[in-house]
Amino acid sequence: MKHLIRLFTWTRCFVLSSFILPLLIFFSFYGLYSNKFYFFKIDNYIFPILALIHFLFLNSLWLADKDLNYENSSMRNLEYGMYAIFLVYSFKFSETIYILLSYLDYSEQIFPPTFLPVGLTILSLQLLLLIVTLLTFQHRKERLGPYHFDKINEI
Repeated sequence: MKHLIRLFTWTRCFVLSSFILPLLIFFSFYGLYSNKFYFFKIDNYIFPILALIHFLFLNSLWLADKDLNYENSSMRNLEYGMYAIFLVYSFKFSETIYILLSYLDYSEQIFPPTFLPVGLTILSLQLLLLIVTLLTFQHRKERLGPYHFDKINEI
């Protein structure tokens, strides 16, 4: 883990997250089986909304890193929300693995030629997002320290 922390510094985690999230938002509307974009399915809007919360978390971390006296309960709440969002990211990752493994089950069906390349791209972006999110949690602990629960009602 320490080698990953050195390799992915706080700035690199921030830049990678800012690069990966818009790509995954774009791909959240893409249907792997049909090679079409679906903008009218409500399920496709779950990930973009969660990505907005992720961006808010990154922004609050960026501001907290610049101001060392920054103690904000909303940032603490955002981080706790990010733990739940991390579970959704993990679910989406496992769902993509399941879809890609269905290629072997339905080999007699006609899949679009973009099924495997785009699917593997989405899978690698989701894996990288999971890793970068965990590293961001670790960087927050190292840079800002633990939360002070004796100041729980402060705004």
